[in-house]
Amino acid sequence: MPTSTYDIVILGAGSGGYACALRAAQLGLTVALVEEDKVGGTCLHRGCIPTKALLHTAEVADMARDSERYGVLASLEGVDMAKVNTYKDGVVARLYKGLQGLVKAADTVELVTGTGRLTAKDTVTVGDRELTGRTVVLATGSYAKTLPDVQIGGRIMTSDQALQLEEVPRHAIVLGGGVIGVEFASALRSFGAEVTVVEAMDRLVAMEDPAVSTTVERAYKKRGMKIRTGVKVTGTSQDDQGVRVELEGGDVLEGDLLLVAVGRGPRTEGMGYEEVGVELDRGFVTTDERLRTSVEGVRAVGDLVPGPQLAHRGFAHGIFVAEDLAGLEPAPVEDSLVPKVTYSDPEIASVGLSEQQARERWGEEVSTYEYNLGGNGKSQILGTAGFVKLVRSGPDGPVVGVHMVAPGWASRSARPSSSSAGRPCPRTSPSSCTPTPPRTRRSARPTWPSPASRCTPTADPASAKARLTRPPASSHRRLQTPATRRDNRCRNAYRCRPSVSPSPRGQ
Repeated sequence: MPTSTYDIVILGAGSGGYACALRAAQLGLTVALVEEDKVGGTCLHRGCIPTKALLHTAEVADMARDSERYGVLASLEGVDMAKVNTYKDGVVARLYKGLQGLVKAADTVELVTGTGRLTAKDTVTVGDRELTGRTVVLATGSYAKTLPDVQIGGRIMTSDQALQLEEVPRHAIVLGGGVIGVEFASALRSFGAEVTVVEAMDRLVAMEDPAVSTTVERAYKKRGMKIRTGVKVTGTSQDDQGVRVELEGGDVLEGDLLLVAVGRGPRTEGMGYEEVGVELDRGFVTTDERLRTSVEGVRAVGDLVPGPQLAHRGFAHGIFVAEDLAGLEPAPVEDSLVPKVTYSDPEIASVGLSEQQARERWGEEVSTYEYNLGGNGKSQILGTAGFVKLVRSGPDGPVVGVHMVAPGWASRSARPSSSSAGRPCPRTSPSSCTPTPPRTRRSARPTWPSPASRCTPTADPASAKARLTRPPASSHRRLQTPATRRDNRCRNAYRCRPSVSPSPRGQ
């Protein structure tokens, strides 16, 4: 069996995998990037990007529906899902083409197509080929989960199938009130469907601050959606006419389709992880703060690692691992500093701790402040409402949490993140971990910071420079454009700005 040797072998080319590969290439490391499907993973092909394209279409439909309110005489005749899918797929195809170009331009990265399996702590086997690396990075991502008694097929589907709907359903039942569920519920309602959301927890978006959940549920009811929280599904059935969903207590819901949005599970089964000795917890790969697994020389990034399953978190993980392996000693990615965005209507954005989480850490010293956007000029122009909530660790402590609910506020969510922990950003700051771009932003292709545009090192600059092996200048230029370099300078000018917090972070 032929064997090839690299500095890094990466199993999976989603957000975490390709970010790690490209950053490693910038730092002069050789990489084998293994992918059985398409580079870009769930985010690009079945998650963030196509979903946001649908949500932008939903926004256009709402604008047409409400246009007369603003003096524009227009009408909404309907939503042509075939054309919606053409638009959505076109966005994905353009971004995929750009990403393929970036990977191809990285001379030290070899893209290996095929199903890979970890067969030793330093080896990934793909077909009849063995790829050996000084370090193996596990980046196999996640899959759409379902419930034990809910079989996917026909009118019962996950988000993967919902992205290919051929027509707008008359009545959609959404099982799950998390991020995926509320985003699809919002889009389907804007398309004209009746929507019922069923959530086993006592509130929607349960991972957010309770004040956020209350506002979103109120807004959804105002839009005409039915919300059933604190109730579990006991059975489902379907026929040619529709689906039936049986709830605890004997209630039965009927609709045209059932969208199962109960979260995502890690893709670790059958990958050889446990056989090699990688420790798993409920399917997730356990790691330390530097993303090292229980097996020496094996790292894990993205949705495999317990924590928020966000593409930009995986992207930050990938960059962190590449820089750590190159000897740059970057600061670990802290989950509490990763911005979270839900592109529903209204949009939700948060970073840091909720009020409850802060009180568990600092007790009754925690204080909060809410600013109602009802009197905000932009809210009056749009005819919307919402709020911004700040959570502070104490009377003189820093802001440790920011929570926002309002249409169009998601693009501002990354701004508070560098100071939300009440300290200046470290050398590789988690504040560089920005959410998937909002649907109002138009970008030709993905970009990332160049090696020269990082924060000032906290260690001795001479020793840090000695540890860093830079790629040839020509290789670096192929991975950058003038616009990219300008954007990076702007981002890092903000990212390295000192915190204005009145005191160090509380303990």
